[in-house]
Amino acid sequence: MIIVTGGAGFIGSNLVKALEARGDRDIVVCDILGHDDKWKNIAKRELTDIIPPEALAEFLGDNSKDIETIFHMGAISATTERDADLIVQSNIRLSLDLWNWCARFETPLIYASSAATYGNGDRGFGDDDSIDGLAKLRPMNAYGWSKHAFDRRVARIVSENGPRPPHWAGLKFFNVYGPNEYHKGGQISVALKNFREISEDGKAVLFRSHNPDYPDGGQERDFVWVGDCVDVALWLSGTPDVAGIFNVGTGSARTFDDLARAVFKAMGKEPVIEFVDTPEAIRDRYQYFTEADMSRLRAAGFDQAPTGLEEGVGKYVRESLMAPDPYI
Repeated sequence: MIIVTGGAGFIGSNLVKALEARGDRDIVVCDILGHDDKWKNIAKRELTDIIPPEALAEFLGDNSKDIETIFHMGAISATTERDADLIVQSNIRLSLDLWNWCARFETPLIYASSAATYGNGDRGFGDDDSIDGLAKLRPMNAYGWSKHAFDRRVARIVSENGPRPPHWAGLKFFNVYGPNEYHKGGQISVALKNFREISEDGKAVLFRSHNPDYPDGGQERDFVWVGDCVDVALWLSGTPDVAGIFNVGTGSARTFDDLARAVFKAMGKEPVIEFVDTPEAIRDRYQYFTEADMSRLRAAGFDQAPTGLEEGVGKYVRESLMAPDPYI
């Protein structure tokens, strides 16, 4: 049995699809479906069970002998969430409980961290998972801090040879885009945002630069295809001699202008881009550059080439966003 927390979410549902495709037939999703169309993310999957987070502890207790691996993708991922107590309960407390359970019952754990742990990036994007390396980072929002707090706890436990799963890995996802993100509201990728804008108004809207070092649309991100994220998670789960906290990106930053133009090209339209001021509420902590340092994952043996921006966006637009059924 494999458990995927957040299995009805964006990355989680893509992971569930990949697990099913490789032949796994005992998959349990732990998630909150809510009142929107999030359920469609898993509507095509054959699942053993779907359980809410509050039932997870009891489920683990009842099935401890059957669980092979836990992929912990679930979290409150909104960078704008202000309820820090709720974030602690969902992103730190639950993660610690799963870590301890996996250590006790000798179950592998692959969990989602985030590039939000790097803050504004002024301290680099190197995935040094030592105690001292993690202590240097300064996340800028409660979500990023919660992921960082758990990473630091993991680093402390490992450094002191404390109880740990027999195999574990944390994944610092960068700017992920791809199918099944439609439920994410204001947290959707810019690729999806631009597609919707172009479909409705014929133009893409990007933030104007307020940094003289970057032109309008020249702000850079490490945009990573969701399928690549899934491939890393599956590779790590199947490589028990590799443990640690790793960046998951392409290793090559691209501009928002590049992204918008890739969306226009995939839609068969000429680019029309409008710039608006970055909202003042986020302007002072806006990131102008992110780029995953992928050297540690490469050194560990993961040698799959990343999906290029134009290829990934083209696949997303043509095979999902412009398809009658956008869900995978």
